[in-house]
Amino acid sequence: MKFTNKKIFILFSLFSFFGSINSLNAQKGEKLEKLKDDAVTAKSDFISTDGMMKNLFKSAYGYVIFPNVGKGAIGIGGAAGNGIVFEGGEMIGKAKLAQVSIGFQWGGQAYREVIFFENRAAMDRFKENRLEFSAQASAVAATAGASANVKYADGVMIFTQIKGGLMYEASIGGQKFKYTEF
Repeated sequence: MKFTNKKIFILFSLFSFFGSINSLNAQKGEKLEKLKDDAVTAKSDFISTDGMMKNLFKSAYGYVIFPNVGKGAIGIGGAAGNGIVFEGGEMIGKAKLAQVSIGFQWGGQAYREVIFFENRAAMDRFKENRLEFSAQASAVAATAGASANVKYADGVMIFTQIKGGLMYEASIGGQKFKYTEF
């Protein structure tokens, strides 16, 4: 087979294309590993803040940890983050969180969020992307002893932990989630 400039260019382009796909897959893998590590660190931070949460992590049917959620607003606000989903203590998938809010609000904030699932039905709602939180859903700030009197509401329990930033807020909104199995 005779190699012309055109054939060499096509071969070079194909090798470059497949090489870039492998590079992108490697970057995706690195991001996923970082997200997993961040979720494990966030779990430790939740437990170190409130030692009683250790029992929640053990007894929950499952949970999702969003280790880095970014939130910002000027009147209309939004938040987004990625997390790792655990069932029976094992990592089974990843999740995306999206939030929209409206009202008196201004600023930016970074926080962690963990959602505990009391039973299989609640976990399945999440995995089937049928779990949404409205303005009535309340998250408990993870502080020392905060988990002592918290109860599941409709099979879920939510805790947040501020990482940084400043946010003034009197708003309503909701959170939506998207689950993807590994």
